Amino acid sequence: MTGERPEYRVWAPSGIPEVQRGDDLAKLIAAAEPALVDGDVVLVTSKIVSKAEGRIVEATDREAAIDAETVRVVARRGALRIVENRQGLVMAAAGVDASNTPAGTVLLLPEDPDASARAIRDGLRDALGVDVGVVVTDTFGRPWRAGLTDVAIGAAGIRVLDDLRGGTDAHGNPLGATVVATADELAAAGDLVKGKAAGRPVAVVRGLAHVVDREGGAGARALVRDAGSDMFRLGTSEAVREAVTQRRTVRAFTDDPVDPGSVRRAVAAAVTAPAPHHTTPWRFVLLESEESRRRLLDAMRDAWVADLRRDGKSEESIAKRVRRGDVLRNAPYLVVPCLVMDGSHHYGDARRDGAEREMFVVAMGAGVQNFLVALAGEQLGSAWVSSTMFCRDVVRETLGLPAEWDPMGAVAIGHPAQQPGPRGERDAAAFMEVR
Repeated sequence: MTGERPEYRVWAPSGIPEVQRGDDLAKLIAAAEPALVDGDVVLVTSKIVSKAEGRIVEATDREAAIDAETVRVVARRGALRIVENRQGLVMAAAGVDASNTPAGTVLLLPEDPDASARAIRDGLRDALGVDVGVVVTDTFGRPWRAGLTDVAIGAAGIRVLDDLRGGTDAHGNPLGATVVATADELAAAGDLVKGKAAGRPVAVVRGLAHVVDREGGAGARALVRDAGSDMFRLGTSEAVREAVTQRRTVRAFTDDPVDPGSVRRAVAAAVTAPAPHHTTPWRFVLLESEESRRRLLDAMRDAWVADLRRDGKSEESIAKRVRRGDVLRNAPYLVVPCLVMDGSHHYGDARRDGAEREMFVVAMGAGVQNFLVALAGEQLGSAWVSSTMFCRDVVRETLGLPAEWDPMGAVAIGHPAQQPGPRGERDAAAFMEVR
């Protein structure tokens, strides 16, 4: 386009009738806009795709239909649900629509929007002999932004993403993170002329032939972030529940280093736990150097072996038990939580003094649980191991801790070597008594 002014046109053709199940959308579009040319982009509202594909279902209860289309609840506020649906899209109400459809029915999204786009593109090629791009669009809300906009949920013959990384801007600065969602920009442009109630469900963009991919393109599925790159996968309350329920004991770690900042943020979460008498009974000893970890674990191993020998265990039995304790030795990062009784009350009565210590131990457990859940939120695996509680004097001496600090186990931390298997189901009702 050297020497020319960059520009494009977008319009919504008239003449597309009310779509019924089994209608050939490509033929309807070709009849309404027979002058399509190579390089045009055709934007098709998902509602008419769903109608043509028979995605209208009887549903007196829209919520039940949403349940059926939902794979994962992302956030919930009252009756509003943001969910991941069967197509992998994160959106309100799983895309189930009760508008523009007869009473007592709801409209579901196309089963495979990319396949729908391919069928329309092939049909237009057959009908008109043109090579166009096709985008199936739907209306989304967006995080951090008010209002709705159309986005691409299906695509064929389109470069859905324009990766500018490795290039430079007008000032010569390198572009390190710029990937443009071209298909979404096209969808939004088309929505400006289609409108929500104008009865024009198709738009055409001309003048952007460079975005058309004659090989077919990757499809709109490429626009959906995978779980590993989605930093905002859950709503706030859902994230808390997810972190609690998905926290698992991890016993095998990769060699990847642990970010000390992640551990410090987890400690900050730990010390928000409740505690008696406005005290702060938690201390966390961070073993960040390999030398400090080895020194502690060697001393603990020697103390354990001595205990086992006093118990009369055979050398073979002792060796097996020591090997089972390797979860701490194989972790790239260790933390030793310690309990301090500063601020505790002394009653001079064994019963009440015992209850006083139990209160502090419970507070310590709450802090450790906060710590483990926060580590899960940092995408770190962990395993709480009780071994330091059996040799507290050895731990205190090796780490140079005050005499009043009581080690309360150790936490192995690292990046999981593999994803843990599914957790066994537990019926919460089995753990409840109601009075």
